Amino acid sequence: MQGAVKLTELLEHGNEDAIAIGATDKADLTYKELRNLVQNTVTKLNSFGIGRQDRVAIVLPNGPEMAAAFVAIACGATTAPLNPDYKADEFEFYLTDLSAKALVVMEGSESASVDVAKNLGIAIIELRVKNTAAAGKFDLVSSAKGVAEKPGIADAEDTALILHTSGTTSRPKIVPLSQINICASAGNIARSLNLQSNDKCLNVMPLFHIHGLIAAVLSSLQAGATVICTTGFNALKFFSWLEEKKPTWYTAVPTMHQAILARSARNAEIVANADLRFTRSSSASLPPQVMKSLEELWGCPMVEAYGMTEAAHQMAVNPLPPAKRIPGSVGIASGPEVAIMSEEGSLLKNGETGEIVIRGDNVTKGYENNPTANAEAYTNGWFRTGDQGVLDEDGYLSITGRLKEIINRGGEKISPREVDEVLMNHPAVEQVVTFALAHEKLGEEVAAAAVLRDGTTATETELRDFAAKSLAAFKVPRKIALVDEIPKGATGKLQRIGMAEKLGLV
Repeated sequence: MQGAVKLTELLEHGNEDAIAIGATDKADLTYKELRNLVQNTVTKLNSFGIGRQDRVAIVLPNGPEMAAAFVAIACGATTAPLNPDYKADEFEFYLTDLSAKALVVMEGSESASVDVAKNLGIAIIELRVKNTAAAGKFDLVSSAKGVAEKPGIADAEDTALILHTSGTTSRPKIVPLSQINICASAGNIARSLNLQSNDKCLNVMPLFHIHGLIAAVLSSLQAGATVICTTGFNALKFFSWLEEKKPTWYTAVPTMHQAILARSARNAEIVANADLRFTRSSSASLPPQVMKSLEELWGCPMVEAYGMTEAAHQMAVNPLPPAKRIPGSVGIASGPEVAIMSEEGSLLKNGETGEIVIRGDNVTKGYENNPTANAEAYTNGWFRTGDQGVLDEDGYLSITGRLKEIINRGGEKISPREVDEVLMNHPAVEQVVTFALAHEKLGEEVAAAAVLRDGTTATETELRDFAAKSLAAFKVPRKIALVDEIPKGATGKLQRIGMAEKLGLV
């Protein structure tokens, strides 16, 4: 499982007859079939005039075709998966910003991206799927013709994947990830989870996001294992998928894990018969209470990982037993080096709080066409994550907050995560997010939104009094909004920045 520096090498790890990609409603695709699909796809792209380093936007629904298209196209071009739910204006921004040469959609797609691409003069490539096709198998169809400037299989240094940062506080930045970056990250994840060829991952993550693409799909293929591609997270269908496909693990964001917990009691028999080796959480902080409940539910370890797009996903992870797992921590470095840096740029000692910095083969070499962002992001070869944290004496990393999300209440700095974890201890609270609320005199005040468990009651005053037992007075939220649902981003993450506006509190 060592040493792949490009996707075609990574795909050699699976035995020919082993299952690479599965689905909930199709026959399985073997590694031999996947490798053949790659060769056919690269040849077909070249006949359309698309080659290495040419940018291909992909707008496909979640499922095995999206996974296979990402892998196959990335073996001979640069992929740029986009959220299918974007509106026309958003597609125009991303397709233009990417300098996309082609757009891949399902045959007959009515996506707004098609008209936008035509108006921009971008070639349309349709993905044709036969009714009897195995999971992920497709043909490419296009009226485009041409000669690829750089035909054939991608080199290790070529850009395999382009994603944009979420852009919650600024214009989204372009993150180019090379073949080396994504293969290094897939290898780091596979090793940290001790993935074997008999493992089966149930993917419920969206495949336009780094989490699903690398942690679920590529780490499985790196191990010669199987990834079962669903249509996306669905709390109503999750348990039937679990019963039918018998995965050994799944990875999700905390809000998904909480939705699974909420429905677990009515699926007790399926839960009892599940044979999960571990579960994994990433992309947002997992409350320790949720981690404990998940381990009790499944009877297996929950490993929390720390990832970001610029690191091709994983940077640190709580290791599997017999190693120590620390709830509330994101574990130990997993591939890249991880350190803590002062504002001035010096590395700090274990136990000292500062900005988390990383360096390694999985880390992007820099944002595209953005010298200002690169000057801010890199110091002495280290990439500054924008997260605040601390390493303990054993090298376990705890994130104390996103630097941009730290609440500055009249000079007092408050970590929203700390407030989250206290409120989550209240028996009536199922989900909570703490965020900054603008204040005329203090600059910012502490606020929170909470969802209560079914059949329970609690008032705002009760929750504030509960928090006051564990928090200093200045950390207690002045406003707690009780809501039926907390607004989430496209990947299911709770986004603190802008939460006050989304809830109509300003």
